[in-house]
Amino acid sequence: GVTSQLNLLKSLGVGILWLMPIHPIGLPERKGSLGSPYSVADYKAVNPEFGTDADLRELIAGAHARGMHVIMDWVPNHTAWDNPWTANKDWYLLDGSGNFQPPLGTDWSDVIQLNYGNADMRLAMIDAMKYWVTNFEIDGFRQDAAGMEPVDFWEQAKTSLMKTGRPLFWLAENGDRTEFLDTAFSANYNWPGLELLKNVAAGKAGKDEVLSQIFDETYTHPDFSFPMNMITNHDENSWGGTVQHFYGSKEKALATLTFTWPGMPLLYNGQETGLDKQLAFFESDPINWNYRSPLQTFYKNLVSLKKNNPALWAGAAGGTFTALATNSSKVLAFKRAKGKSVVYTVINLGSTKKTVSLKFGSKTQTLYNLSTRKKETVKPTAKLTLNGWTATVYSTAR
Repeated sequence: GVTSQLNLLKSLGVGILWLMPIHPIGLPERKGSLGSPYSVADYKAVNPEFGTDADLRELIAGAHARGMHVIMDWVPNHTAWDNPWTANKDWYLLDGSGNFQPPLGTDWSDVIQLNYGNADMRLAMIDAMKYWVTNFEIDGFRQDAAGMEPVDFWEQAKTSLMKTGRPLFWLAENGDRTEFLDTAFSANYNWPGLELLKNVAAGKAGKDEVLSQIFDETYTHPDFSFPMNMITNHDENSWGGTVQHFYGSKEKALATLTFTWPGMPLLYNGQETGLDKQLAFFESDPINWNYRSPLQTFYKNLVSLKKNNPALWAGAAGGTFTALATNSSKVLAFKRAKGKSVVYTVINLGSTKKTVSLKFGSKTQTLYNLSTRKKETVKPTAKLTLNGWTATVYSTAR
């Protein structure tokens, strides 16, 4: 199903495909009819409901042939009750009676907690990750619940997997422990940014809070690391609500923000075609791909903007961030710059039309307008009029 859409994903401009866990799902304590993909019954196998080893190799080879990468969702914190690892009880954190137990403080009754105090378990976990790197040429991992494991394990794993010779992308599902980024992870979840954008859409936060968040991230992220920005993800969709629920007509303005503030943007399944339903987490719930949605073109243009302007690249590869003064408390404006690459983003975070005067530099520039994808003359000081919840982006490349 994914392989058949590789050309569409390539045309959209996608660079990395993140697959949710592809392993067999545990049977005991299974939730729903299909169970949770995060209840891993075998770390070195493909779920037969998804296909075969050969099918996975075909997908990865097809992505590589198109210049894309594939990362796996990895579940290091817990296993299914019927995972073969349960033969080693000391690989798990046991309760007071010496029995397996779900992760403390959760309702994850379908899984049991691993013990990171056990050196043999750590080595087995690293060996399982290495299996997919060496045998399938996987390009990296999205590490589930990364904050629930110790930093020194991630450093151990990264050091070991670097010896395979394959450059790997490491994404942590964690947004508050930036020490993970010092030596282990390339990027982490921008959970604070996601919550902020929902608050902005709900009228509970605005321009000042957005700028504060961006500056905080700039100072707390070590060099060569960056946040993954998003307006939704698989957990948010299933357990929180849809993009339409949280943002409605504000989606484009806030999605533009996730592509232009520092970091790497995420597009979730169906987001680019207007998916408007919460997908059932433990059931078969196919997406109705609405390829005629105008969001296809909108997100394709945003991806192109991101890729073709080095000022917007992630981490140390990207450019500086400078907030621009506006005469409106609702209009957010900033400049990203690296060498000759310049991007100006102006967003009206209010519901009414606003006209603002902005200083775009010391001389007249010819820049592309994201909305029209045509060149315009932008004077050093110019007036812009923006309707409610709209964005204007000028850039040196489109």
